[in-house]
Amino acid sequence: MSYSIETIKQEVLEERDYLVSLRRYLHTHPELPREEYETAKFIEEELNKIGLNPRRVGETGVYALLEGSKPGKALILRADIDALPITETHECSYKSVNPGKMHACGHDAHTACLLEAARILVKHKEDIKGSIAFCFQQAEEIGYGANIFVGEGLVKGDRCFGIHLASNILAGKVSATAGPNNASVDYFKIKVNGACAHVSTPELGVDAAYIASMITVGAQGLVTRRTNPTDSVIIGIGKIVAGTAYNIVAGEAVLEGTIRVMYPEIRSKVKSELKELAENTAKLYGGSAEIEYQDFTAPLINPEIPSKEVAEVAAKLFGRDNVITNRPYSLGGDDFAEFILEVPGCYAYVGSGNPEIKETTLAHHDSSFDIDEKSLEVATALHVAYALEYLNDNI
Repeated sequence: MSYSIETIKQEVLEERDYLVSLRRYLHTHPELPREEYETAKFIEEELNKIGLNPRRVGETGVYALLEGSKPGKALILRADIDALPITETHECSYKSVNPGKMHACGHDAHTACLLEAARILVKHKEDIKGSIAFCFQQAEEIGYGANIFVGEGLVKGDRCFGIHLASNILAGKVSATAGPNNASVDYFKIKVNGACAHVSTPELGVDAAYIASMITVGAQGLVTRRTNPTDSVIIGIGKIVAGTAYNIVAGEAVLEGTIRVMYPEIRSKVKSELKELAENTAKLYGGSAEIEYQDFTAPLINPEIPSKEVAEVAAKLFGRDNVITNRPYSLGGDDFAEFILEVPGCYAYVGSGNPEIKETTLAHHDSSFDIDEKSLEVATALHVAYALEYLNDNI
């Protein structure tokens, strides 16, 4: 082998300036989910430079395959590439130039790190037994892109691996935690059908606004009275639209929200109960209701063996004191879960917070969000080291 853990770290360090430039370019030019056309072109250009032959996945995803010099296992590395509909308020030299669009979740860093990892891994083709697929996935924020990769048959292999930065973990540390890490995400829209009447004669109408309010209250009862308190469940209703005028009984109402749970069986149960609640509540007050679900992503549950593999590599790279294996789960979702459902894998969290730089400790999706760029070196080294160590059976 022509590498060691120390030489990997050195290679990443030598590429640091280029790595930072990649991330800052992407941060300056964010694009929203399913609109990442220029981002995809940029990724393709970078992959072409190093001799890979990228292809589009859907309209804005990018895929490239690196075949090693010897036969062996198949590894998938994934990064998400989309930004958020947020106006950036952080004043920096790489501030977004696209109004109302911002990389406020670290996907610019994820993309840069996987691009840099590809640059380094291509140089190690002779050390690779098997293949490495690079998946630059679109539209993670709306739970869309992972299913496109799955649907095109590209998520096949022995292991998959992905990284997400975390502002609530110190830069230099890595979490590789087995078990539940992120919740499932289901979007729902409930349409309530009533009948208009003058407010002075409510009995002549069916008040869709009132029905919608009762569904909203009842949904919280499903959480507190129909769910085990030790099971994390959220039914969040973020939008209600009803009525046409202040003095008319609303003939129609629409509620939009999300369900977040940690386990598939609870997910099915809660979705069924919310449907029943909406229909029966509407019927009780003389109306009707229909619910529409969109499956954004399954719960992200890291299998034990891949998680231990990643933790072992991270410990070799950064020292065991900098590896977290019991990070509390989050009710935020990530559609890398769909990759893990197809191929055993691990989703690791790389610390990007630095108490001396306020913006790096802000919550993801904050308009002043930023990262400690030390995290770029950590994430890139972890991609490279895990790929080489796993494919060479050194774990």
